[in-house]
Amino acid sequence: MLLNNPPTDMEVPVAASEDRRADEPRQELVGARMREFRKERGMTLRDLASRSGLSIGFLSQVERGISTIGLVALNSVAAALERGVSEFFDDSPGRQPGRDADRLPTHFTLTRAETAATEYVSGAQTYRMLSARGPSLVLEPLLVHIAPGGRREPAYGHAGEEFAYVLSGELLYEVDGVEHRLYPGDSVHLRSTVPHSMYNDTDQVTTVVSVVTPRLF
Repeated sequence: MLLNNPPTDMEVPVAASEDRRADEPRQELVGARMREFRKERGMTLRDLASRSGLSIGFLSQVERGISTIGLVALNSVAAALERGVSEFFDDSPGRQPGRDADRLPTHFTLTRAETAATEYVSGAQTYRMLSARGPSLVLEPLLVHIAPGGRREPAYGHAGEEFAYVLSGELLYEVDGVEHRLYPGDSVHLRSTVPHSMYNDTDQVTTVVSVVTPRLF
């Protein structure tokens, strides 16, 4: 474990070079906000690395806009900085994800296909949220479009569980130092405390249904 005009409901990125160019302003924004929030708390990069489980070098590259960061890894950073993930994005809907929680059922949500979905783009990955907020619900279901190329994130572990099912394309999924190539119909399910990462090393967009815990927003 979700930054340009994200794809519409029926679109996915089609050109790696165009996708990377479009992501550059968002990539820089996430890094700039990370630095801003870190300095507001009087934390060094070493402090943030210790609390998030990510390396100092990687976090430094993200802050400088050199590397991108996936949504799940960003969630670890956000938790360490006591911020919401959506605060790292300037024009994402739902900047205050919990504000309507008191009007939602505690046990159930229903998301219609025609309902405009919230999308977040982080680096080569576009995350479409597949369900509304539910105060008592712990799963985060996502539709993830992974553009080809880009920088490969280091493997790391975090709290919770993670499931990924490949709808189209191929995905290189590393779990505990071992790489597994996933094809359409393949899936992986793991305790997220095991170091892991995913990467699209092909020349086509890969689309994955992912479910993670805890919720990111």
